[in-house]
Amino acid sequence: MIDLTIHPDRLGRAIQRARERNIIIPTFAQQRNPALIPDKIKAGLKNVGLWDVNPLNLFRITWHNQPVVEGGGFGGVNYLELPKTLTGVDARIFVLVGKWFPTGAHKVGAAFGCLVPRLVTGQFDPSTQKAVWPSTGNYCRGGAYDSALLGCESIAILPEGMSKERFEWLSQIAGEVIATPGSESNVKEIFDKCWELRRSGQNLMIFNQFDEFGNHLWHYDITGHAIEEVLAQELRPGETLAGSVFTTGSAGTIGAGDYLKDIFPQSKLAASEALQCPTLLQNGFGAHRIEGIGDKHVPWIHNVRNTDLVMAIDDEAPIQMIRLFNEPEGKKYLVQMGVPQSLITNLPWIGISGAANIASAIKMAKWYEWGEGDVVVTVLTDSMELYGSRLAELNAERGPYTARDAAVSYHQYLMGLTTDYMEELTYPARKRVHNLKYFTWVEQQGKTYDEIQAQWYQKDYWTSIHDQVDEIDALIEEFNAKVGLL
Repeated sequence: MIDLTIHPDRLGRAIQRARERNIIIPTFAQQRNPALIPDKIKAGLKNVGLWDVNPLNLFRITWHNQPVVEGGGFGGVNYLELPKTLTGVDARIFVLVGKWFPTGAHKVGAAFGCLVPRLVTGQFDPSTQKAVWPSTGNYCRGGAYDSALLGCESIAILPEGMSKERFEWLSQIAGEVIATPGSESNVKEIFDKCWELRRSGQNLMIFNQFDEFGNHLWHYDITGHAIEEVLAQELRPGETLAGSVFTTGSAGTIGAGDYLKDIFPQSKLAASEALQCPTLLQNGFGAHRIEGIGDKHVPWIHNVRNTDLVMAIDDEAPIQMIRLFNEPEGKKYLVQMGVPQSLITNLPWIGISGAANIASAIKMAKWYEWGEGDVVVTVLTDSMELYGSRLAELNAERGPYTARDAAVSYHQYLMGLTTDYMEELTYPARKRVHNLKYFTWVEQQGKTYDEIQAQWYQKDYWTSIHDQVDEIDALIEEFNAKVGLL
């Protein structure tokens, strides 16, 4: 469970810092349903940009933001439906859009889920401690953003091979940015840096997205409910949720799939990774180009018992897709293939990992032979706003994107997706994946044998975490009352 032990002295200092910085913390209930947000805060947001370092933007950590860059309010969940002309399957595929969060990625929500329980209990003192955010990119951006709102020092850690846009933005927000060796799959090097910082004697707290259950809980409760809201709006008579699929980096977002299996018990849940780093599928390792996923280990917060299917996506597929979706010749070809112009206009909302999620949803639909009456859901973590440099690099390496290139991208990497590199997990296969946690978390990162066994055998292990939402919300409301700004 998430530790909610109160530390009175530090809590008093955290309350004082929030009062000085005009910080009001949103509850999980308000993030699920922005109609609960006080009118005073909604009025204040009319003059605030989506990425502004303004404490009011904590209330924009929700899937319900109006899709504008300045002064937006709240509405329905931001999502897209992908037609058969784009997917090649009869099953309906829906994707939630992460672009309209502060920082341009839903990972700011995961960071919130990790930070807030520590803040409202006084475990983290923003007036004296540094917040350390180890990540493969978007999570440390979200953590640095949350830290800037609190006026506390932050350290962002991410691999040196991540996109230029991430580093440029972090240099303006984080107190310190540490680039570790390698690319998105080099998480061991990030963990090593965290141990080095622990031994440095600095007064800091490490918010590790890979083992912080606040990450899992935020997606279970907030992303899960957002998908449920889309389904309530979109499901037609005779249709049902057949499955959900999520690429795994920290395995936070797949927590939404746990919620969906609670609501739709017959639905399937799939985890996807890069073929070049097939850890779940083959106990494999390697480097790849799908930024933010596939980290050569099984995250501590992945509820593997709930995962029905694992698959690997060749990283060339999302690379081809982002060129198809963003280059002029690609857009022209999509028009010829019958993709609606209204959707083509919004395809830049799909980042690299979002493209991998779309490929995963298509493969999942083909694996189970889903068709009319079946619905598959996934999410778009971020958008091409964070990957413009990657398109420039691809043009430099491969030359201008032509109509012939577009035809190859469309027919080979969308219509031509197959059911290779997939495994439906039996009970022993699930346990195999779960057991891989031992080598990272027990041998290296200080977890215990009893803990890893409890994750597998203790029946209420995960539900006891899910049941903490109301308790956390009560602590948030008590914290806000003591701050006295509402």
